[in-house]
Amino acid sequence: MPAGVSTDELMTIALEMAGMSEIPPDSAIHVPGTGISRLLCGIDMGAAELALAHSLGFDCVLAHHPQPAVLSFPDMVDRFVPLMVGAGVPEAEARDAVGRIKEPLVLRYQSGNYDHAPSFARLLALPYLNIHNPLDEIGRRRMQAAIDAAVRPDDPVGGVIEALLSIPEFGRAPTRPVLAMGSPSARAGRVLVAHGAGTNGGYAVAHSCFAHGVGTVVYLHCDYGNLTRLRSEAQGNLVLAGHIAADVAGIEPYLLELERRGIEIKRVSGL
Repeated sequence: MPAGVSTDELMTIALEMAGMSEIPPDSAIHVPGTGISRLLCGIDMGAAELALAHSLGFDCVLAHHPQPAVLSFPDMVDRFVPLMVGAGVPEAEARDAVGRIKEPLVLRYQSGNYDHAPSFARLLALPYLNIHNPLDEIGRRRMQAAIDAAVRPDDPVGGVIEALLSIPEFGRAPTRPVLAMGSPSARAGRVLVAHGAGTNGGYAVAHSCFAHGVGTVVYLHCDYGNLTRLRSEAQGNLVLAGHIAADVAGIEPYLLELERRGIEIKRVSGL
């Protein structure tokens, strides 16, 4: 059994796999630690999961989703700007669209309990961190690469769903990607996986993409109000990949790398 790794090393491995040089605004080491060889990992890990991990003798808890403790989370949606610009949206319009989804997040984080779960981790002296965007970026790249390899612009959009299902984590998931807007036989056009920016882009991001030549937007999820508004305009195709399946597609390569390095991992909460 190896001597174990530190929380800094756990974060660094994720950053290196995602091609990043610094911790993004939606990820954080809440309680640092060293000598970690047994890791309890899940998508949502809060106070109850911390207590369970402590009682079961785990050295650290790794969450995917950020707690309100990550007060800088709203800045993560700025990542939509380069994704949209790369798909053909003018930068000024992309920034305007992102601004419309960012303000509600800022207000939400003003009301969150920013020290709930971390305070219990400190009480238990249990290392605790969350890694969100680096793992989402791994998943986004896998999704976009699978689609780009299988779907040409003139192909039907139904092929986007088949491409996603070719990724093992999607094939094993109890949910399936769905075409929430458009016909399966409709032309796919340019396909953008709008993921890896903290949260869903809602109406504003998809609308701007459709208005500038993107034929198909792939979201992980979309609330019904935004979906209804997009459907009323009927400007493109919207594929919903499935939140947890897409998260796992980014998390699993990272966990496999940790296991390759000798870390024992217990997967819970959606993994």
